[in-house]
Amino acid sequence: MTESVTHAAGHGTAMLGIAIVVAVATLLGLLFLWLRQPPLVGFIVAGVALGPTGAGLISNSDNVALLAEMGVVVLLFFIGMELSVKAFVLSLRQALLVTGGQLLAAMLLAVAIGQVIHASVSETIILGFVIGISSTVVAMKMLEEMGVLRANAGRVAVGVLIAQDIAVVPMLIFVAGMGSGEADYVDIAVKVAVALSLLGGLLWWFGHHGKIRVPFAERVEDKIEILALGSLGLCFSAASLSGVAGLSPAYGAFLAGLLVGNSTLRSRVIPVIEPIQSVLLVVFFLSIGLLIDLNFIWANLWRVLLVSLLVISAKTVLNIFLLRRTGSDAQTALIAGLSMAQVGEFSFVLLAAGFSAQAINSELFRLSIAVTAVSLLFSPLWVSVMHRLENIASGGLQDYRHALAVAYAHELHEMSRGRAALAGGMHWLNVRYRAVRLALYHRRAADRRDRGER
Repeated sequence: MTESVTHAAGHGTAMLGIAIVVAVATLLGLLFLWLRQPPLVGFIVAGVALGPTGAGLISNSDNVALLAEMGVVVLLFFIGMELSVKAFVLSLRQALLVTGGQLLAAMLLAVAIGQVIHASVSETIILGFVIGISSTVVAMKMLEEMGVLRANAGRVAVGVLIAQDIAVVPMLIFVAGMGSGEADYVDIAVKVAVALSLLGGLLWWFGHHGKIRVPFAERVEDKIEILALGSLGLCFSAASLSGVAGLSPAYGAFLAGLLVGNSTLRSRVIPVIEPIQSVLLVVFFLSIGLLIDLNFIWANLWRVLLVSLLVISAKTVLNIFLLRRTGSDAQTALIAGLSMAQVGEFSFVLLAAGFSAQAINSELFRLSIAVTAVSLLFSPLWVSVMHRLENIASGGLQDYRHALAVAYAHELHEMSRGRAALAGGMHWLNVRYRAVRLALYHRRAADRRDRGER
């Protein structure tokens, strides 16, 4: 009897912990939503606050890691489902050029950083992958809040982000195969080539053929339970097969998403899977918060902030430059480039894969996690900049300097008023100073006359 009571009390305590985690995540998500920021930032903050270096309510346990990995798998499955192959093919050239340029520049930056910190070849490669990836979730949320997600800037940014998400798949294969510095790069190259060939073949097929007709679709299209179970079964089966084959589980999930997204059941499956994907995504961002070491960030605060600022600034300038060079106008390049300035959520997955494969040391792992988290936490601040620049789309401005001048006209006006007030104040002080000096001169002259002096 006592054992049963103790067992029940243990379950009650566990349920209380889950309730607190859910409540804190919800409240912080609502708080950031009220602040007009993406709720996912609140979920990361909740993970930090409740994690090992925060309140210590939840630990980075295997169960949390498993749920987070499921969240990544379902996220890629969902991205595959939502991908419009024909629309993506239309923007394919620019998306590939920009993504390739981003990764090349990120790799060069990683090499420079690696020389300074004496990083190994595997650490330098992983660092380049991490820097090159932007956040699909954050960027699309910012573009949606601006109302330009379906406009030209949104279309261009989404094309590049999807190309990055696809590039994550071979990256994960590459990183997972590195091991502890004893990677068989020929084997890795073969796996990446096979993965890209299969993906390219599917994209070509769906771009030139109609949708896949699912047998008995009419009987199951209104059965929510069957659609949910069948879709998730296909997702995790493909992920498992891909993992067993030596590829990434995320790769198999993405291919499964492409198959479902190009079937006659697509419109029925998406609304069923979306709530499940949203819940697992919350767990994923909570797990990101658990990875953040507050003690490390506090001990290396200026280094973390400096590197974060350097990465965000460099990515912004690079994104705008690449988008301009590949044919986008100034307005589109500026808005799309700002939206992709952060380091992406898949960077956590790449870092975790590299750390588990012993391809990256603990110090660099914690620094990279901290920089990625800071860039994600602060990237929504770019929303305010983007809102200021929203008038670019209708203003027909010719250059960024003019655009920024118009976007911040109010602040510039206030600064001008401040300068004018300062100049007026200085003039008033100068006049008063001269008046005082003149009064003192006359007073001294009068004193000399009273003493009979000349």
